[in-house]
Amino acid sequence: MKTDVFAKILTSLALLSLALPVWSQKLDGNLTQGGLVIGKVDPTTSVSFQGKALRVSPVGIFVVGFDRDAPLENVLKLCYANGKVEHRTITLTRRTYDIERIDGLPSNLVDPKPQDLERINGEIAMVKRARQRDDPRTDFTQGFIWPVKGKITGVYGSQRILNDKPRRPHYGVDISTPIGTPVKAPADGVVSLLHPDMFFSGGTLIIDHGHGLSSSFLHLKKILVREGQGVKQGEVIAQVGATGRVTGAHLDWRMNWFDKRIDPTLLVPLMSGKREAHVK
Repeated sequence: MKTDVFAKILTSLALLSLALPVWSQKLDGNLTQGGLVIGKVDPTTSVSFQGKALRVSPVGIFVVGFDRDAPLENVLKLCYANGKVEHRTITLTRRTYDIERIDGLPSNLVDPKPQDLERINGEIAMVKRARQRDDPRTDFTQGFIWPVKGKITGVYGSQRILNDKPRRPHYGVDISTPIGTPVKAPADGVVSLLHPDMFFSGGTLIIDHGHGLSSSFLHLKKILVREGQGVKQGEVIAQVGATGRVTGAHLDWRMNWFDKRIDPTLLVPLMSGKREAHVK
């Protein structure tokens, strides 16, 4: 069954807006590190966050995402059409993450070779450009479904310390499932990037859902869509693989709000009761 998380949020905000000419004084969503929230204002209101002007839809919807280590106090600036300016504080809950220490590994398994760095940096730049897209589409309002289902083997926010060197945290959810398993679009969107074989992530696909919100799918065996193509929720877009730097077949599903890495599992229903394993 398609999740109605966002539908409930939008309904709540719409009802409140009937009585209030401006923002309902409430943001709905996941008010935690790694969370995504939706707000509603009068469409003539300008909204900014951390000095960045946010896109406001024709009906007044805007989104804000918080990364893994976001500060617990955040401020939204609202500029109304009558010239009034308000600053609203958003208070988040703190999360704890799984940290694993592994020592004694050969250096070639910890750090990429110097000759690979140019390729890696080029691929990072490609991904960053795709995630800066800011389309007016509001595909995210329909809610999200799991792109595949299976055993969750990696969780958002976890981190490894290899030979006393902290590695980048894991920013997605790893779902173990056989090679060739169909990957479905978690929501409507437009394909903003595809690459058959990136150094770390192998077959890589990014779908933009509007307002800077995007989904990334890593380690794919085969990509079944083309760049610029529109996709519908539930449409098969790729096949699970074991490409890039992996130890087995799985899908790594990640979500971003521009450069903020958010937790995709907060936007979908529970899958076999696994959410409790990583939201603490």
